[in-house]
Amino acid sequence: MKKKFLYIMFMFLLFLCIFHSQVFSAWGDPEIVTKINSAFENIKKWLITISTPAAAVAVGTGVFMKKFSFGDEEKIRTGKKLIKGSLFSYAFILAIDLILSAIKSLVG
Repeated sequence: MKKKFLYIMFMFLLFLCIFHSQVFSAWGDPEIVTKINSAFENIKKWLITISTPAAAVAVGTGVFMKKFSFGDEEKIRTGKKLIKGSLFSYAFILAIDLILSAIKSLVG
């Protein structure tokens, strides 16, 4: 239930990011649209700013788990999963930023 709610919320936010400028451009640029645009820009900047050190900490934790596992296979597997998962998540965030920037340049 929680995953479904988060998925729906993510899709709604993605929909707003993609189509908010197309829908509101016919009305001029009211103050609420300017505030929404600046809010989305601030959220994007915050997400990129926070994700970089978070990914570095996660990768470092995974490396230390592997290094200090002392032969425990479960800790080695967990360290590898942590490294792969954090790198995949960071790459996903950067890809979304790239896609949104491309859409923004095409739209306006």
